[in-house]
Amino acid sequence: MRDATIARNYAEVLLALARKADDAEGWGRTVREVADAVGADVTLRHFLESPRVSAERKGEILARAFQDRLPPLFVRFLQTLLRKGRQMLLPEIANEYQTLLDEAAGRVHAQVTFARTPSEGEREAVSTGLSRTLGKQVVPHVTVDPAIIGGVVVRVGDRIMDGSVRRRLRLLRERLVYGQRA
Repeated sequence: MRDATIARNYAEVLLALARKADDAEGWGRTVREVADAVGADVTLRHFLESPRVSAERKGEILARAFQDRLPPLFVRFLQTLLRKGRQMLLPEIANEYQTLLDEAAGRVHAQVTFARTPSEGEREAVSTGLSRTLGKQVVPHVTVDPAIIGGVVVRVGDRIMDGSVRRRLRLLRERLVYGQRA
């Protein structure tokens, strides 16, 4: 089984546990924080990867470290990951968990590229237009790329909506040079 599929399965289980605890958003933040800690702290990562320390011992140490900070059910989830040798999938599990939360809430993330830094009104207008077009709440992630000259390029998943001046100029050039109708 591929890591992405395994991570998705664990994320689904974690979401079910979070819903049982009635705190899906909070658990999402928690799994992201733990995953970020694993990615950022070399010592923690080496500890979790080490074959010299048994999974049971790692689980005991994590339980003691998190006993007052995390829900017991969440700690047991982490211990299960350790027993199954899947602890290094935490970043992927956190990403999949967020994707599941977004799907349940009817949210999509869009990469929105402007030619210049947009005003708050422009950001809001694009977000509102995309939400209306896609029929879901759009969470825009804005970047600036002067190479598009003007307009906006939007990427939602594998779908690209290119309203850039660069694209329009390219189409016009093709029409003039090659006699094609664009």
